[in-house]
Amino acid sequence: MVEFTFVSGDAALDLAGTVRYRRHERCELLTGPAEAARWTVAAGLLDAPPHAGAADLAAAVALREAIYRAATAVLRGEHPAAADRDAINDAAARPPVTVRLTAEGGVARTGDMAAALAEVARAAVHLLTEPLASAIKECQDPRCTRLYVDHSRRRSRRWCDMRECGNRAKAAAFRERNLAGP
Repeated sequence: MVEFTFVSGDAALDLAGTVRYRRHERCELLTGPAEAARWTVAAGLLDAPPHAGAADLAAAVALREAIYRAATAVLRGEHPAAADRDAINDAAARPPVTVRLTAEGGVARTGDMAAALAEVARAAVHLLTEPLASAIKECQDPRCTRLYVDHSRRRSRRWCDMRECGNRAKAAAFRERNLAGP
């Protein structure tokens, strides 16, 4: 079973991160409707996986790709393409996840796949506007294409995740220093 990671600091970028290594060894994590439904729970959008079919998977992938293209456009200092804005806005206009306060003082989150994607699309709308838009970065690991929001004080974060990409980079730098000798 695929394990999802949530290191982007934003639900929209975490959905975009369900494709790893876009330029090299493309690795698709949303391999079917059940995986897309499972992602909504792992992301904290819903408490239980919604029923999902082929159309739901297609909608999730289409939104994911629109978000990725829009965020990379913003990263380059450009405006997102009209088609990507339309896809995000259309998904954001759908009814949201239903939240209710439970007797135990918790939150119950229910809805279908479209509602979960509406929440992600709304996150994308906020992400792609200031002040968050200027904090979008791409991981500096040459293989990784993960986007994230740099919430660090000096906006000096370099990797999507220190445990994976950052650790690899630091280990490689250590090896290089030690091979060079004194």
